[in-house]
Amino acid sequence: MEILKLKPAVNKAIWGGRRLVEEYGLKTHKKNSAEGWMLSCHKDGPCKVTNGKYKGKTLEEALNAEGKEVLGTNNAERSDFPILIKFIDAKDKLSIQVHPADEYARRVENENGKTEAWLILDAEEDAQLVYGVKREVLKEEFSDSIENNTVEEILNYVKVKKGDVVFIPSGMLHAIGKGIFLAEVQQNSNTTYRVYDYDRRDKNGKPRELHIKKATDVANLSVAACDFSPKGKTEVLPNGAERTYLTGCEYFSMTEVKINSSYNGSADSSSFVSILILDGEGRLSSGKQRFSVKKGNSFFVPAGKGKFILEGNLSVLETRT
Repeated sequence: MEILKLKPAVNKAIWGGRRLVEEYGLKTHKKNSAEGWMLSCHKDGPCKVTNGKYKGKTLEEALNAEGKEVLGTNNAERSDFPILIKFIDAKDKLSIQVHPADEYARRVENENGKTEAWLILDAEEDAQLVYGVKREVLKEEFSDSIENNTVEEILNYVKVKKGDVVFIPSGMLHAIGKGIFLAEVQQNSNTTYRVYDYDRRDKNGKPRELHIKKATDVANLSVAACDFSPKGKTEVLPNGAERTYLTGCEYFSMTEVKINSSYNGSADSSSFVSILILDGEGRLSSGKQRFSVKKGNSFFVPAGKGKFILEGNLSVLETRT
C-alpha cells in the first residue's frame, strides 16, 4: 500500500479559533476551526485520502479495501481503527470534562474509552489547564459540587508552556485553557462527559448539557502528579535530526522529530505510522512516492512500508500503536 496523504475533518466549537485555517492551511466553510481531525476513521469526523487510487475515499474505506495487515500486527485483534489525532485551537477555555475507560465506555456507550495525550505547540503567557483535583475528593462531594456550580474550587489548575507533554488517562478531570494550541493523540473515541461549562449557552440559549452521574461514575478523584516533561531523552541522529520520545501507553506512542537536513524513518510490520507536520516545510519520500510537505499536512504510512525519508526544516509528530 502507498503512503496516504490525508484531508482532515474540521470541527467548530463555541471555544474555537481560526489558526488552523489561517496558519495551517486547513479548509472549512465553518465559522471557526476549533479542531482538525488529522488522522481519523471516526464517524464524527473522517479523514479523506487526497492521492493515489483511493483519492476521494475516506481513510476507513481505503484501509478496509487493503485489509488489516496495513495496521500492523499490534492491531491484529482489533475490530476498529485504534487512534484519533487532532489539532486543537482553544481561543477560549474548554469545558471541564472526563472520559471513561474501555470497560465502562463499551458497556454504556458502545464505544472505546478515551486515554489521550497533548503536545503543547503554543500557549499564551500564563495559560493554564485543568489537571485533576487539588485534594482527594469523595464521589458524593464531587457530584454535589457539580450540582452547586462549585466544582472549580476542587480542581487543580496548572500553568503550561510550549513543549509541555500532558498525559491524560481515562478518568482524569481535565480542560484546555484559553490561548492554548496543541496536538492531541487519543483512543478512537468521541465519548466525553461534561462536568462544568461556565454557564455557557448553546445556539438556542440553553445551558450546555452536563453529565453528572456518568462523570461521577468514572472520575478518578485522587491527586495526580503533574510532570509535563517528555518521557525520553533527545537523541541526535545522523544528518542532525533530533528525536524525542514524548509519552506513550498501551494504545499509542508519541515521538517528536526535529529535522534540519534529513531523517530516515521506517514503518515495520508491527504498526502503521502517522506523520503530522507541526512546523516547517520540506519533502517526504518512500520508493517512487514523493510529496512536498508543510505544516498542517498529515500522512498515513502503512505497516510494513519500510523506509521513508523526510527532508527540509521540519518539526514532525510521529505516532505509532
